[in-house]
Amino acid sequence: MRSIWKGAISFGLVNIPVKLYSATQQSTLDLDMIDGRDKSHIKFQRVNADTGKEVKWENIVKAYEINGDYVVLEPEDFEAASPEKSKIIELTHFVDESEIDTIYFENSYYVEPEKSGVKAYALMREALTKSGKVGIAQFVLRTAETLTVLKPMGDVLVLSKIRFAEEIRDPKELALPAKSGVKAAELKMAMTLIDQYSDAFNIEQFKDEYAAALLKIIKAKAKGKKTTVPKLKVVHSASKDLMAQLKASLSKGKKKAS
Repeated sequence: MRSIWKGAISFGLVNIPVKLYSATQQSTLDLDMIDGRDKSHIKFQRVNADTGKEVKWENIVKAYEINGDYVVLEPEDFEAASPEKSKIIELTHFVDESEIDTIYFENSYYVEPEKSGVKAYALMREALTKSGKVGIAQFVLRTAETLTVLKPMGDVLVLSKIRFAEEIRDPKELALPAKSGVKAAELKMAMTLIDQYSDAFNIEQFKDEYAAALLKIIKAKAKGKKTTVPKLKVVHSASKDLMAQLKASLSKGKKKAS
């Protein structure tokens, strides 16, 4: 793996030199975009909007528009905005992970210690494990301030990027039903159904089945077979049948794992 960031984790007066590595990868198929007429690859170009000519990557810079004019930013400008946050992941709070709603979570990164930080890294990992807490920190990653959660996962520390509160849209514009519309008997039946499907979470049992099915179709097409789409009709049941649906689900649902 190739590191994407180098710096240090700061905890009080303790600094742990570390590297960050992307902890995730895509499970979807790597599909190319081609011209459907002759199967030629589609080439994307960076084009100057005024001249229409292609711009080489080394000539492309980042800029911010003010009053119709652009202010060009250099690499040192990003670092000068917050020198410490560009190099240090400072842990400022420790909280229970359950306090952070899943809507905030984004990408995760593996944290690897530099040789000089091995002992402090191990201490941080074991302290977080024993406390049951996760660390909260902000730092600058790729020219943007990032809010993160640091937690142990086995032997490795994992840094997960989470969104700021202002990045979450307010759901007030959605048409949502009132709690008063739920009948006690239906709620009790739904709770029974949830209990029937409840089990310990095991991420290994979930697979990207769609990608596998799509690859099967691709291989069949490569052999000259024609794709047939099975007919599927989605039936929306009326709310008055809700109790009947719950009862039927209970009789057909899976048994609770022993």
